[in-house]
Amino acid sequence: MENHTIIQVEDKVPFRLLIPLSIQHMFAMFGASVLVPFLFGINPAVVLFMNGLGTLLFILVTKGKAPAYLGSSFAFLAPAGIVIANWGYEYALGGFVAVGFAGCILAFIIYKVGYKWIDIVLPPAAMGPVVALIGLELSGSAASNAGLLDEVIDPRNAIVFFVTLGFAVFGSVLFRGFLSVIPILIAVIAGYVAAAITGILDFSAVMTAPIFALPNFSAPKFDLQAILIILPVILVITSEHIGHQVVTSKIVNRDLLKEPGLHRSLFGDNFSTMLSGLIGSVPTTTYGENIGVMAVTKVYSVQVIAGAAVFSIICSFIGKLSALIQTIPGPVIGGISFLLYGMIGTSGLRILVDSQVDYGKNRNQALTAVIFVTGLSGIKVNFGNVQLTGMVLACVTGMILSLVFYVFDKLKLTNDQ
Repeated sequence: MENHTIIQVEDKVPFRLLIPLSIQHMFAMFGASVLVPFLFGINPAVVLFMNGLGTLLFILVTKGKAPAYLGSSFAFLAPAGIVIANWGYEYALGGFVAVGFAGCILAFIIYKVGYKWIDIVLPPAAMGPVVALIGLELSGSAASNAGLLDEVIDPRNAIVFFVTLGFAVFGSVLFRGFLSVIPILIAVIAGYVAAAITGILDFSAVMTAPIFALPNFSAPKFDLQAILIILPVILVITSEHIGHQVVTSKIVNRDLLKEPGLHRSLFGDNFSTMLSGLIGSVPTTTYGENIGVMAVTKVYSVQVIAGAAVFSIICSFIGKLSALIQTIPGPVIGGISFLLYGMIGTSGLRILVDSQVDYGKNRNQALTAVIFVTGLSGIKVNFGNVQLTGMVLACVTGMILSLVFYVFDKLKLTNDQ
C-alpha cells in the first residue's frame, strides 16, 4: 500500500479508470444504504436516486473540495419508526424535511461564528477516540451481515465472507498498477463468484423486475408532534458529520473543516436530507464505507465519487439493474465492511499519533479512556424518543469533559498544563 499513487481530491481520472473506480464506491455504499428503506418498508429505488442526487449536490455546495458519498442515515430509524407507526410514512418525511432545514440553519450559524470551537470541545485526545468509534461500533454490523453472529453459522456464508475479505485485504497490499486502486471492487466480484458457486444467490427478484421503472416519489405531510419526535436527531447527525469530516481530513491530508469549511459540508449534508424528505426518500449522511474505500485505495477524487452518484441515479431507473445489485449477499457486504470499518478505526488512532497526544497528562488519559468505554459499553441515554448511544454518546460525553477541563484551565485549577 505504501507504493500506491495518491489521486487527490481535485485530480481528473481517465475514463477507463473512472468507471471501475466509481462502481467500486457505489458497491461500497450499497449494502448499508438500501437497508434503511427496507426497514422503513419502501422501495429502495427512490433512495438510490436521492443518494446519487444528494452526493452531486454535496459536491456542488462544497465546491468539489470535500470527497464524500451520501448514503442512507441510520440515525433516524428509532424516531421515524414511531412516527410511521402512529401517523404514516408521509409524516416521517415531514420530520426529515424539518431536521434538514434545522441543519441548514445550524450551518449558517457555524458560518458566522467559525469552527475553532471544535478544538476546545473536541481536542485531539477526544477527537481521536470519537473517530475510531465510528468504525469500531460498526464492526458488529459487518459481522452480522456476514452471518457470523448467527447461532448456527452457515459454512457457505463463512466461505464467501473469507473470500471477500481475503481479496480486499491481500489485494490492497499485493496488487500493483491499476489493480491496486480497485481492490474493493475486485473483492466484491470475487465474493459474488464465491456466492454463486456456494449457491446462496437468489435471482428471482431480477427475473420479475421491469427493465425500466420510475422511482416511487411521494410528498411529505407535516404534523408538529411528529416533527418534534424526529427533530432531536439533529444532535446525532451533527456529531456524526463532524467526525466524518475530521477522519476524511486526516485521510486526504487537508483540513476540510477550514476549506471548503464545516458550514458548507454541513449545509450540503442537511440540504440533501431536506430534499430527500420532499421527494419521498430517507435522510442522507456522509458514508463511512466510502471513507474506508478512500483510506484503502488512496483515491480521493471527487470526480470518482460523482461518477458513483451518477451510476446510482441510473440504477434507480433501471429495474433489473437495481434488482441485480440487490442480489449481492450479506457475506460479501460483510467481508468488505470488515476491512473498511477497521480502516476508519485506525484513522482515529492516527489522529492521536499525528497530533502527538501526550498521555503523560492525566487529562488526556481520562478523556480517551472515558470516551472509549462510553462508546463501547452499550450505555444508552434517552432524550424523549431519541436515544444516544455508541459514538454519539461518547462524543457528547467527550465534549462535556473537554469543556470542563477548559474551564479548569482558565481558572488554573489543573496540575498537568
